[in-house]
Amino acid sequence: MFLVSTRNFPPEIGGMQNLMEGLSNALLNHGPVKVFADSFDNSDSYDQNSKLKIQRVSGLKIFKKYRKANLVKEFINNNNLRAAFFDHWKSIENIDSITLKKTKSFCLIHSKEINHPTGSSLNIRMINSLNKANYVIANSNFTKNLAIKLGLDSKNIIVINPGCNYPIQIHEEAKKFAKKIYGNAFPKLITISRLDRRKSHQNVLMTIKNLLPKFPNLKYVSIGDGDEKKSLEKLKKELNLNKEVEFIYKSTEQEKVALLESSNLFVMPSVVYKKSIEGFGIGYIEAASYGTASIGGIFGGENDAIMKGKTGYLCDGNDLNSLYDILLKCFENNHFEELGSYALEFSKKFKWEKIIKKYIELI
Repeated sequence: MFLVSTRNFPPEIGGMQNLMEGLSNALLNHGPVKVFADSFDNSDSYDQNSKLKIQRVSGLKIFKKYRKANLVKEFINNNNLRAAFFDHWKSIENIDSITLKKTKSFCLIHSKEINHPTGSSLNIRMINSLNKANYVIANSNFTKNLAIKLGLDSKNIIVINPGCNYPIQIHEEAKKFAKKIYGNAFPKLITISRLDRRKSHQNVLMTIKNLLPKFPNLKYVSIGDGDEKKSLEKLKKELNLNKEVEFIYKSTEQEKVALLESSNLFVMPSVVYKKSIEGFGIGYIEAASYGTASIGGIFGGENDAIMKGKTGYLCDGNDLNSLYDILLKCFENNHFEELGSYALEFSKKFKWEKIIKKYIELI
């Protein structure tokens, strides 16, 4: 049996949530899985339709983490586990070393959550927590190097990129939805992410404005919600992009993948914002699984998710000229089609059935 303790899990939406769901479901092929997860709206409905054994923990945040830690400790002590998986250093922080020695323990790191100044109280807590795990799993080489720079011992850090469950079959109704959104537009650009400053939506909008003289039928679709919603809507209006840009704040998975498949290019040139950095970027792999190439940033772990010049390109998302030039390059002689073909093949190495074997080999 396996245990998964996570702060991030569906039905809450996000990359971390998808990662922990994918990991948990992939483990099911190797044995029963018990998940301890935070409670969210509609959790009951999700849990009833899941093959996983999920126990939700609710209440005030400050008490919830201790309640969950006690439940996890009790479960480890009373069961013969093959391994325990933790999504965040804070999920393992309150589990004592004696308990953890009763099983193999894995703690995942992603970049932003470990990026605290060396010597700060959070940095010390993070190092002490991760040092209790048998294996610290970095989502990219960038994240591994960041962890070492911040004081973690390199010998326990192993890079295992996140897995991806795509592609999934797309229903006809969803295909009609995508056709309605895009119409006869060209090129068709898409971003799927939270509306976060790090994702550089604002610079994508300004670049789109500059591209319109060359591509008057361009359409850009952004799927996701977040703190930048109001400012991006304002910028869209100021740039007079009401026809060319569509923000979709909520979508079904079917609508999302139908739009991905219909798009010519996935555009997310992430930048550094405060201490937030793109640790990997599973969105690039999701796009690739539908034969859609990507434009990513140069500051984080995108190198693991995009093969420069093969499955897409990397650029400085702060540099509008660079982003403009790369987008032009992708559409010269339909270069995006060649990139998309490579991307589709590249995405196959991230199938969860392959990724999970890397974890199992360590147990």
